[in-house]
Amino acid sequence: MSSIVIVGAGPNLGLAVARRFGREGFAVGLISRTQAKLDDLAAQLQADDVTAAGAAADIRDADALASSIATLADRLGPVEVLEYSPLPASEFMRPVLELSADDVRGPLEFSVVGAIAATRAVLGEMLAARRGTILFTTGGAAITPNPQRSGVGISFAGEVAYARMLNEELEESGIHVAHTAIAGRIAPGMDHEPDDVAEALWRHHVERDTFQLKLGFD
Repeated sequence: MSSIVIVGAGPNLGLAVARRFGREGFAVGLISRTQAKLDDLAAQLQADDVTAAGAAADIRDADALASSIATLADRLGPVEVLEYSPLPASEFMRPVLELSADDVRGPLEFSVVGAIAATRAVLGEMLAARRGTILFTTGGAAITPNPQRSGVGISFAGEVAYARMLNEELEESGIHVAHTAIAGRIAPGMDHEPDDVAEALWRHHVERDTFQLKLGFD
């Protein structure tokens, strides 16, 4: 059985993506900081007959993140899809005129260093199998940075640059890399329904014809 690993799994987008891929026969690996939250999400998925497990990691700890991905791959099967969508911390949203060098370290560890660590943890097996999908999902600041939330504007830009370069280098390898930028909130009754975004990510995986999708932009 192939698996999807969702880095930054939560009760809205993460759970919706897990259910969408789970319906297609994927085992689901979940990663976030808190094991109790992951256990609850996995139990919800198992109630829907989706094979699921969680492994906690601090996304800013590259070694711990890679170890958690390896643990899930051993338990659930080879990682065919990596979905990277951790929700940035509120302290990353600093006005640009107040931003210090220290303020940028956290967002970059979260969005860039973590993205690279997660990718490196799955890329070798994907290359050997000549198949796989790597999905990067960010907020709208990746496209239209807000100077009042400068940390994520900078870090999302770096994440997307990394994703774009991966896409170019891997396009002949059987591995598809895609980025989805979402302007607005993802939650039931909010700007974007989680199931709708999950469906867009599923289309990235099966259609494999575009790098970037923008949702909620004028």
